[in-house]
Amino acid sequence: MRMLVTGGAGFVGANLIKRLLKDILDVVSVDNYSTGKRENHQEGCQYHDFDLSYGFKYKVFDDEYDVIFHMAALARIQPSIKNPHKTLFNNFVSTLNILELARQNNTRFIYAGSSSVHHGLFESPYAWSKFSGEDLCKLYSNVYNVDTAICRFYNVYGPHQLEEGDYSTVIGIFEKQYREGKPLTITADGEQRRDFTHIDDIVDGVVKSSKQSFKGEIFELGRGVNFSINEIADMFGKGYPKEYIEQRPGEYDVTLCDYTKANQELDWIPTGNIKDYIENIIG
Repeated sequence: MRMLVTGGAGFVGANLIKRLLKDILDVVSVDNYSTGKRENHQEGCQYHDFDLSYGFKYKVFDDEYDVIFHMAALARIQPSIKNPHKTLFNNFVSTLNILELARQNNTRFIYAGSSSVHHGLFESPYAWSKFSGEDLCKLYSNVYNVDTAICRFYNVYGPHQLEEGDYSTVIGIFEKQYREGKPLTITADGEQRRDFTHIDDIVDGVVKSSKQSFKGEIFELGRGVNFSINEIADMFGKGYPKEYIEQRPGEYDVTLCDYTKANQELDWIPTGNIKDYIENIIG
């Protein structure tokens, strides 16, 4: 089988490609490397460098694919607030373009959604842009009968996560600060709670969603347990120094996944434990 992964040089994309190659599948990646990294390349995958928001009139799209995994997006709330046009244009138009490719070739389409849609669609351009992609999936399923599945991710962590820059993850930032002996930076009072989900569980759910025919079905992929940021920081050592910074716009208080549907329809059960992950980091 031939698979196309958008954002294949990014955090989720790299781990997904690694899994697909283990399944001995033919895998192709497209990425514009705005946040993806060439060091994330996996041997055996074909990589192409271009921006999906410019269209899909490239030779790589002349081939036929069994599944398109659309993992590409400009993530994170704060960069979207600083530069709304960039996030909105990239995330909406890229999704529209790649869905159009799926329509023309009758290709199954898996979309990387976000748990941010539960916390105010109009609180950040990022949240709205990810939800708009969900609506596009449902539109193409309803009007053009394209197979689409939407996998909403909850606070993903693990190998290949970004550790610095505007698009870095909380766990990635903490890991880097811990390695460098710097205080862990915590936003506001640190009592906001997050459902942290290991990347292997996310990839497992994404792959399982591609095995069946769905028409705009939504699957929540999260651990089903949440921790405060203070609790996560304490896992690096109760006495480890912390530095509190001002609260940022668009952030929300709690994420907590109910993965009942994913369990029932995909036989998906998350197993990654953030406590074990951090214990392995600190030795």
